[in-house]
Amino acid sequence: MRAKAYAKINLSLDIVGKREDGYHLLEMVMQTIDLYDEITIEKQEKGITIACNKPYVPRDERNLAYKAAKLFMEKYNISQGVNINIKKNIPVSAGLAGGSTDGAAVLKIMNKMFNINASDDELMKIGLQLGADVPYCIKGGTALCEGIGEKVTELKRFKDKIVVIVKPPFGISTKSVYEAFCLDKVRNHPNTKELIKSIEADDLNNVVKNMKNLLENVTLRKHKILINIKEEMIRLGALGSMMSGSGPTIFAFFEDMQKAQKCFEKMKERYEEVHITRTI
Repeated sequence: MRAKAYAKINLSLDIVGKREDGYHLLEMVMQTIDLYDEITIEKQEKGITIACNKPYVPRDERNLAYKAAKLFMEKYNISQGVNINIKKNIPVSAGLAGGSTDGAAVLKIMNKMFNINASDDELMKIGLQLGADVPYCIKGGTALCEGIGEKVTELKRFKDKIVVIVKPPFGISTKSVYEAFCLDKVRNHPNTKELIKSIEADDLNNVVKNMKNLLENVTLRKHKILINIKEEMIRLGALGSMMSGSGPTIFAFFEDMQKAQKCFEKMKERYEEVHITRTI
């Protein structure tokens, strides 16, 4: 069985508190984009094996697709094994939920493959054990995600908007970004209510005005190149640009495909991982 595992961008990322166990309490607006990994699963006699077209992707317990399969098999007492093939197109360690969306796709495929018929809510509970973005990746679309990512409220779909994505040649550890983040120093939080209103009105200009990611405070300070990418994309006609998740991927919205194409070509001269895509 096969499925597409879609990437996400953050239209906003707010941190509103911290739990006693150290987890940050979030308020994020997430958006699926038409950039995806392809996940194919076949049954096998026993165990979990992973194949991937990218040599740097781990093929053991470190891989979220592996972890997802293991959790699913334990929860539903499945004794048969699975072979998971990942065709990776989403940049790795990029703030685009590449690993999380693969894990979510594995849960959804295995749910059908083994006729478990678990609800999305049940799959989201399993997914939360894998990471904060996995519950959202099970739902997809446009959504408000709260708590540590477990509370997902679907919003009106903000679809068919042109997006250019630039991933510079390094990854970012989400954990280290959150550890370096200082909530006490934040003066301006995202206006999430206004952002949601703009999404519901399908008003791209106002969405761009209200985009804000508090983790830029950490990642952009460490990597000045990201500021340069943001500024260059604006110069090339973007309505607005922002970092997704904990970074380092920068995305920008464009009103027309010609400008997006020009930006894509310019960025491609310097960066290997550049994509033109759309919100879905």
